Amino acid sequence: MTARPSLSSFWHDLPREGKLLLSLVVIDFVGRGLTLPFSVVYLHEVRDFSLSTTGALIGLGSLVGFAAVGPGGAVIDRIGARKVMQLVQVLLILGGVLLAFASTVAVAALALVLQGLAFGVVWPASQSMIAAVVPVPLRQRYFGVNFTLLNLGIGLGGIISGMLVDVDRLVTFQAIYLADAATFLPSAFVLAWPLRHIAGRPVHDDETGERPSYLALLRNPAVRTLLIVSVVGAFVGYAQLNAGMTAFATAVGGVSTRALGFAFAANTAVIVVLQLFVLQRIEGRRRTRVLAVMGVIWAVAWICLGAAGLTPGTLTAALLVCACTAIFALGETLLQPSVPAIVNDLATDRTRGRANALNSFGFQLPQVVAPPIAGLLIDHSLSGLYIASLVVGSLLIGVLAITRLEPLLTPAENGVRT
Repeated sequence: MTARPSLSSFWHDLPREGKLLLSLVVIDFVGRGLTLPFSVVYLHEVRDFSLSTTGALIGLGSLVGFAAVGPGGAVIDRIGARKVMQLVQVLLILGGVLLAFASTVAVAALALVLQGLAFGVVWPASQSMIAAVVPVPLRQRYFGVNFTLLNLGIGLGGIISGMLVDVDRLVTFQAIYLADAATFLPSAFVLAWPLRHIAGRPVHDDETGERPSYLALLRNPAVRTLLIVSVVGAFVGYAQLNAGMTAFATAVGGVSTRALGFAFAANTAVIVVLQLFVLQRIEGRRRTRVLAVMGVIWAVAWICLGAAGLTPGTLTAALLVCACTAIFALGETLLQPSVPAIVNDLATDRTRGRANALNSFGFQLPQVVAPPIAGLLIDHSLSGLYIASLVVGSLLIGVLAITRLEPLLTPAENGVRT
């Protein structure tokens, strides 16, 4: 058996363009971390918008982003990921500046629409950009390291803003939104100058084949099956961590908001500490089997959350919620390098934007439908059914990955290197 590659060898083998992109991740996401925890606080308590208006504004941004995914993928395939990423940077800078001075609902709405458009296409555009500059054998490790740095940036940003903001001082919130906008300037420069030769307009070597479209992409059974796995994974995964988990922890587990803060800190810490170790352990292994292990890990995480509801309002409940998010994070370290690598190995240069957009759609759709379902079950005292559905759904990921997806992938697409 060949030795697993080290992080130093990965960095040595990475092209200059990949090193430049990776070097900017922490900077980009420190800005995101500055503002992410305080959107509701800023709009409601600082700008004095009602809670219903605040909710509608945030929902508007999410809706715009969701609607932008499909067209965004087609645009990426037409003009190239780099140009779309440049547009994303402009939208994020304008949105951050506008939010800093959003004294009216109209200005706040415009800012969130601009950010929503950017967030709707940033994931498929960035994944396509990575695939354009990073060789196939390095992509899985790249996606994993990228995820580590992303979480590190968000965590650092949250710590910094938590120490700086004060609801009685508008200027502190204006500062973090302007700083968020400023963090995208280095990326904008790198895309405009050092990487100007990358992915300007895709080169289509074979123009005689079927014209790229989402329908043509979905005719590939591997793509369809991977989309199903992604939807199930997002429904029992991120959609629950961001909404259902917090609702269950507070309403059923009686956990304080302070304990929830520690739980999310534990989630970030596990990713930052373990991702590089996990990357070495999964290199060369079948990605479908990695996803199956992830499903088991997530099932254990949701069992811990369910156990927190058995001892509500106690230290034990708080510790179990922290255990849930930490164990969930271990599953994330398996997911994030694997799925993007499969998506981009299945795609061609002509369909890469659409393929990444389709995967992004699979992750975003559950973010829309899962929170209402979770709220309905928890609100009607069906918390046991809620936890059971998450455990079963997590295990279903492995069943789908091994029995349905694995037979449709070549060894190379499944991460096996010869």
